[in-house]
Amino acid sequence: MSSLLAALDAGDARPDSIALRARSYELLGDLTGRTVVDVGCGGGRAVAELAGRGATAIGIDRDAEMIAVARERWPGNEFQVGDAHDLRLETGSVTGYRADKVLHTLDDPARAVAEARRVLAPGGRIVLLGPDWDTIVVDSDDPETTRRLIHAKADTFPSPRVARKYRNLLLDAGFTDPIVEVHTGVFTDETALALLGRITQHESWLAEQAERGRANRVFVAVPMFLVAARC
Repeated sequence: MSSLLAALDAGDARPDSIALRARSYELLGDLTGRTVVDVGCGGGRAVAELAGRGATAIGIDRDAEMIAVARERWPGNEFQVGDAHDLRLETGSVTGYRADKVLHTLDDPARAVAEARRVLAPGGRIVLLGPDWDTIVVDSDDPETTRRLIHAKADTFPSPRVARKYRNLLLDAGFTDPIVEVHTGVFTDETALALLGRITQHESWLAEQAERGRANRVFVAVPMFLVAARC
């Protein structure tokens, strides 16, 4: 848990991550006095930031340890252990729904989107944000192995390519006026090596990347798909 939190904190602190979170909040519309649920809230940073923008924010995560951390870090905010497929919220009780890097971890993303549609009030907004795990770009002297390793990592997730489906999932669930954006995170320092170490333990391939790091030649790009729509 501590290593995961450290990785999440490091990622959250990047300027591009801060800007991307801010953009996701903007796409939820005017938050003043409105109730927003952040599904898959992790350590709770987004919940605190949403509250800082005037929302009544509710953080939900299926990991009880993460919820405990969120409650400790951000006292005064509401956090619940819960399932994206079956939220313990009344029908039409929220005006904003946000899920960041969540749907690829689910066996049935369409069910989660339908659940989002249920809890949102008419006119409410949904924002989905996350990577398509097959589109990660890594500069390497061995592109064939790189392709194989990226795909192997993708296949460890239940729904690794769901981000490219966000727009259609929302339309299928009855949402309207979708907005689609792609924001690419570029990593050229030790953060890139840490990211690659979470993708694979392939020793010779990582050794090449470490050498690239020492020569200031490492390059990793991660497109993040951001889709918003109206209920």
